[in-house]
Amino acid sequence: MQEDLQNSSQRSDAPTFDQLITLVTNWAQEKDLMKSWNASRQMLKVTEEVGELAGSIAKSKEEDTIDALGDTFVTLIILAGQLGIDPTHALNHAYNVIKNRTGKTVDGVFVKNS
Repeated sequence: MQEDLQNSSQRSDAPTFDQLITLVTNWAQEKDLMKSWNASRQMLKVTEEVGELAGSIAKSKEEDTIDALGDTFVTLIILAGQLGIDPTHALNHAYNVIKNRTGKTVDGVFVKNS
């Protein structure tokens, strides 16, 4: 699966993540989804897609996992837009919070030091 993802991201015709954010945002605007009052309903879509992602991972279904992960990104990008938050800024913020975090991995989960 990792190789497939790397191959698709290395294609010269594949849009960048930032370009995809713009494409998803434009699509959502065309569908009249980018309303701040709709954020709570969009959050339900995020949760639904994360649930599908969990199920596909648990069943080791690679294609379903790729689809669910992509759908999760789409729903999060739309939610960010509804909330007036730039997804790239949010990801950068989160990375800056974790980049110097210390801790250890226990049973496959990173546990940060207090």
